[in-house]
Amino acid sequence: MSDDKRLTITSLCALKRQGTPIACLTAYDATFGELCDAAGVDMILVGDSLGMVVQGRENTIAVSVDDMVYHSRCVVRAVQRAFVIADMPFMSATTPAAALENAARLMREAGVSAVKLEVGARQLDAIGALAENGVPVCAHLGLRPQWVHEIGGFKRQVRSSAEKRALVELADEAVARGARMLLLECVPADVADEISERVEAPVIGIGVDSQCDGQIMVIYDILGAGRTPLFAKNFLSGASSIGGAIQAYVKAVKRGRFP
Repeated sequence: MSDDKRLTITSLCALKRQGTPIACLTAYDATFGELCDAAGVDMILVGDSLGMVVQGRENTIAVSVDDMVYHSRCVVRAVQRAFVIADMPFMSATTPAAALENAARLMREAGVSAVKLEVGARQLDAIGALAENGVPVCAHLGLRPQWVHEIGGFKRQVRSSAEKRALVELADEAVARGARMLLLECVPADVADEISERVEAPVIGIGVDSQCDGQIMVIYDILGAGRTPLFAKNFLSGASSIGGAIQAYVKAVKRGRFP
């Protein structure tokens, strides 16, 4: 397939402007990458969640840059249309220099088109450095799994009005520094709606009871495999195949029926 048919960060921004929901899923290998692509998934995230769902770990902390390069390369090889983005794993962006080195590996060796970075105030400089060097960045806010030991587990974030205001300000600053996309995980719908309206960048939700500009799920969660979160839906139930389940998920997101 020619490059002009592959979605880009510009394509995703255009979908937001058009009011077309963006359907996103994770994938960690060529088979699931190809199935997602064929089903019309707009963006595929090679997530460091592979540490839990593929490697069987309790969290994402042990996932390495080498792991991310390997799995991202497998997915990119199988995908022709979808925009492929990879996670920057734990401690891979502690400084702008480290972020540049590791993002370069993911783009050069694996062929991804963007990177996702779990963001606090200390990561804003890394966003700026990446953006200035031509690396599209998705800033991951709210529940940040790499902070699991700091926050005491995987649980909903941003409960007080002060925390909501701080998240909105962090989102604004991330976009100002150059983030081309935001991912909000397990935050209240009202703050997700506010951020989506404030910024031009596409806002993708997970575990957020809001349409945002798009939705993402771990692919195993929409297939009812493993320990699925409460906000997941089993799209394989009633489908004739895994491909059919992915198509049903895409249709539900596009029509505003999920979440």
